Amino acid sequence: MLESIIKHSQAQNCVIWMHGLGADGHDFEPVVQMLNLPYIKFILPHAPYRPVTLNNGYEMRAWYDIFGLQQDSPQDEAGINSMQAIINAMIEAEIARGISSQRILLAGFSQGGAMALHTATRFNQPLAGVLALSTYLPLKKQLQQAQHPANKQCPIWMAHGRHDSVITLATAQSSRQALEAAGYPLEWHEYEMPHSVCEEEINDIRQFLLRVLPA
Repeated sequence: MLESIIKHSQAQNCVIWMHGLGADGHDFEPVVQMLNLPYIKFILPHAPYRPVTLNNGYEMRAWYDIFGLQQDSPQDEAGINSMQAIINAMIEAEIARGISSQRILLAGFSQGGAMALHTATRFNQPLAGVLALSTYLPLKKQLQQAQHPANKQCPIWMAHGRHDSVITLATAQSSRQALEAAGYPLEWHEYEMPHSVCEEEINDIRQFLLRVLPA
């Protein structure tokens, strides 16, 4: 199990929010404060340290290895799937504590958002939704055969910066198209920002969370 920061631990709604490459769970603590939703439990796990090929093998917090950021770059399928199993266990632990799966949402930024999309589409119980920020769907060619019917109607809120030079807008739009082609209800947002979050986006996230995880 991953070490996590937990906010509002007694709440009966839960968001598991995964940070980007090289960051940690503290990265989105200020965003949780800005959202001001004390009836939602926020779990902010720290990814394990691992060598990252894209960064010359330097060890940093990463959900899986990254070989490149082009759409045709090879992907760390084994790493993605092993982390999916760990996130599945985190969801199941919340269910065991009495929170319905339909009151649990997966969120993530960049590499963390990729894990949120990958895990939610394959999870075997219906989830409340997915927040996918400045990210992409990994292993997207496997989606049609790997997706679980329990989450075919899982609402996906996907947002990207028009000036993102890390994960391009085209990469994100390609993932959006794959998810829509597979039948997911997807809400798409673009913002005038680089690879980051902005205040307008945080306000829109709050409205989405109020809708899919009502008090």
